[in-house]
Amino acid sequence: MRTVIYARVSTTNKGQDVDNQLGVLREYCQKMNYELVNEYMDEVSGGTSDRPAFKKMFADASKRKWDLVLFWSLDRFTREGTRATIKYMEQLESYGVGFKSYSEQYIDSCGIFKDVVISLLSTLARQEKVRLGERVRAGLARSTKKSGRPQIDSSMIDEIKNLKQQGISNRKIGKHLNLSHSTVGLYV
Repeated sequence: MRTVIYARVSTTNKGQDVDNQLGVLREYCQKMNYELVNEYMDEVSGGTSDRPAFKKMFADASKRKWDLVLFWSLDRFTREGTRATIKYMEQLESYGVGFKSYSEQYIDSCGIFKDVVISLLSTLARQEKVRLGERVRAGLARSTKKSGRPQIDSSMIDEIKNLKQQGISNRKIGKHLNLSHSTVGLYV
């Protein structure tokens, strides 16, 4: 079976790289006697479809250059949510191309319960992205408190936005609300 690997990490800044995924996936292809014809690798968030290798992989799939895409796990394939994930899986199937998750053996285009499992797992992947965003925002809020930046409530934020929509400069808004113009700039 002509197979490709899709590997993704969100960033290389924290020591992440696709090599961890690639080594295991290559070995799996060899063990299963899959003919490995290509590897697609992205270093970008899975929360967007704007991933160069991901787009190239789908373009090649549409030309039926291979039979199966193998990926580490569903969250490495996409974190765009249920609808987008199912759309991608259906798109691959419409091209006559299969899909398989290495670490989630039940995500396999030949499996009987694939639609149910994919829907559930893509929802969980999306929720993990939401939780990650919440953790980042909580960390930023903690660091903001430590740095002494003024804490302002939602009504003041609304007032800042309202004044900004009226075309008032950040400096004038800051003077009016007794805030620095840089603090005002954080909320417009």
